Amino acid sequence: MPNRALASLLLMMLASSTLIAQSTSPAHQPKLTPQNSGTTNSLIAVSPVNDRIVWVSGRNGTFVVTTDGGKTWKAGVVQGAEALELRDVQGISATTAYVLSIGQQPGDFRIYKTEDGGANWKVQFRNQIFGAFYDCFAFWTPERGIAISDSVNGVFPNLRTNDGKTWENISKNMPPALQNEGSFASSGTCIGKEGTSNAWIVTGNAATARVLATNDGGNTWSAYNTPFASSQGAGAFSVAFRDAQNGMIGGGDLNPKNGNHAATAISHDGGKTWSLTSSPPVMGAVYGLSYLTNTTAVGDHRSAGGSYDHIVIIAANTGAAWSPDEGTSWYALPDATGYWGVAFANPQAGWIVGTKGRILKISF
Repeated sequence: MPNRALASLLLMMLASSTLIAQSTSPAHQPKLTPQNSGTTNSLIAVSPVNDRIVWVSGRNGTFVVTTDGGKTWKAGVVQGAEALELRDVQGISATTAYVLSIGQQPGDFRIYKTEDGGANWKVQFRNQIFGAFYDCFAFWTPERGIAISDSVNGVFPNLRTNDGKTWENISKNMPPALQNEGSFASSGTCIGKEGTSNAWIVTGNAATARVLATNDGGNTWSAYNTPFASSQGAGAFSVAFRDAQNGMIGGGDLNPKNGNHAATAISHDGGKTWSLTSSPPVMGAVYGLSYLTNTTAVGDHRSAGGSYDHIVIIAANTGAAWSPDEGTSWYALPDATGYWGVAFANPQAGWIVGTKGRILKISF
């Protein structure tokens, strides 16, 4: 009897451990497919228009675009931006896209637009403010968008367009900046948008890492604190919302001595309050963040829901990871070190881009 009881107990323990193992296994395993970008320049930001049309931007003025879901990519260089980094890109269609450049001089911070598939690019904005550093932009529609800068003398010299052609300074609409407060480009994910008028900016470099939020297209803004550690080179880096109330931020520290500070947090009240999730399996800082059901496509294109709503992908220089439950549990993505930007057209069509022109298509 004791042997039978022990055997029964061992079977129960084995069954229990099996159930635990099953419950902690990911519900969906992503498929990663390498694609040939046609360039060896490092790629920084990615913007799917849909599951066929995707724009990507990178170093040395490089852009690449596909119109067949990544089977083939066309690489090019923005005229006049050959020495600049294109830190953000917004795809509108197969022919139309915007890119945001950075460089060493104030005038290197520019916004370009193409309407002929990248054959020609027109400068829409060229910075004239000493100390401004434009990190990223986001668009609600093909004509309505916001570009954000680090603070200058306590003011955020942010920009807005309502016609897709001209950009106005909306610094008067912004809350006062903390000392040294600014954003990190984070492959274009330091600002996130949702719907037709919601946007969130994440900041760091100051004593407190904050979220700056608008629900009226940038006319008014509110500032909310995050739980991330913040200092020079540290704070909140990346933000994405799956709807008007539910979103995630990613943060960390660029100082290699503080490499274990990578973190994520979630909000269920539109960004007013934030709760830390479990620690993601990456080091340094989160450079890219995307929900599977919320994309960079203008108009907040969504093509899936249900079980996909809470799945999120993050990217860092040290690796990438995904969560099926909005940060409660994390799973490392194999062979995804050195990738920065990530975005989805739908759960079956996402892209992650990084060093040496590398692109992976991600499918769930």
